[in-house]
Amino acid sequence: MKELTPRQIVKELDRYIVGQQAAKKSVAIAMRNRWRRLQVPDHLREEIMPNNIILIGSTGVGKTEIARRLAMLANAPFIKVEASKFTEVGYVGRDVESIIRDLVEVSVGMVRHAKEAEVEEKAFELANERLLDILFPVDDIPKHALAKVGDADQVEELHARHQRTREKLRERLEGNEYEDRLVEIKTSTDSTPILQVMGPFGMDDVTMNLQEMLGNVLPKKRRTQKTTVAEGRKILAAEEAGKLIDMDEVIRDALQRVEEMGIVFVDELDKIAGERSAAAGPDVSRE
Repeated sequence: MKELTPRQIVKELDRYIVGQQAAKKSVAIAMRNRWRRLQVPDHLREEIMPNNIILIGSTGVGKTEIARRLAMLANAPFIKVEASKFTEVGYVGRDVESIIRDLVEVSVGMVRHAKEAEVEEKAFELANERLLDILFPVDDIPKHALAKVGDADQVEELHARHQRTREKLRERLEGNEYEDRLVEIKTSTDSTPILQVMGPFGMDDVTMNLQEMLGNVLPKKRRTQKTTVAEGRKILAAEEAGKLIDMDEVIRDALQRVEEMGIVFVDELDKIAGERSAAAGPDVSRE
C-alpha cells in the first residue's frame, strides 16, 4: 500500500471499472489518507478520523466493485451489508453491531490464512511425518525379531536397519510415489454444539460466548477416515498448520486490521433514507 499513490490506485481501478473517474479519484485519495494516518504517532492518530464516502448512482454502475477492488488493493477486511436489514432491532432489523462482528470474522479469516501460508512448509513436513508413521511406524519392529538377538549391539543394529528402511520410505513418500495408496488417518473435529439463542437486542454476544465456553470445556473428537496419501497430506497439513499458529496473535492482528483498515460498504441507503411512496416494495431500488 505504501507504493500506491492516488494516481496509481485510479490506474489499477481502471482495469476493472469503466468510467466513474470522480468516484475513483475520491476513494483513491481517501485510501492514501488512511495510509498517511497510520504513519503518524499514536497520540496524533486518534485526532485524525477516517472519512466516510457516499457513492450515489444507479444499480450496476460500479459502486460495490470500486469498494471491493479498493479493499483488495489494500489487503483490508471488507464486508457489504444492506441498510434495509439494520432498521429497528426487535421488529424487522438486526443489531448494527453485528456488522462489525461480521467484519472481524472476515479479518480473522484473512489473517489466519496469511499465518497458515507462513507455516505451510513446516505443516507439510509434519503431515509427511504423520503419514510415514502410518505407513511405517517407528516402533514397528516385530517382537520375535527382538527376541532372536542376543546382545545390545545386535538390538542397536536392528533399530538402525529399521531407521534406514524408514528413511528410504520417507524419500519415496516425499517423491510422491505413494500418492494413490489408501491410508486411514485420524483428525480432530470440533464437538461444540451449534447454539442459536433467540432473544432481544445483544443476544448475539450471548450465543458467541456460550459456544466459546463449551468449545473450551468439551473434548475434541477424533475421527478416522480412509483416504489417499495425496488427500490425507492436505488434511493433515491443514490440521498441523492450525496447531502452529497462535490464535491469540491472529485475533489481535485481525482486530487491529479492522480498526485501522476495515471497510464497510452499506448498500441501499436510499431505501431507509429516501422518500418512500405507497407503492414502495422489496425490489432493488433504482433511485
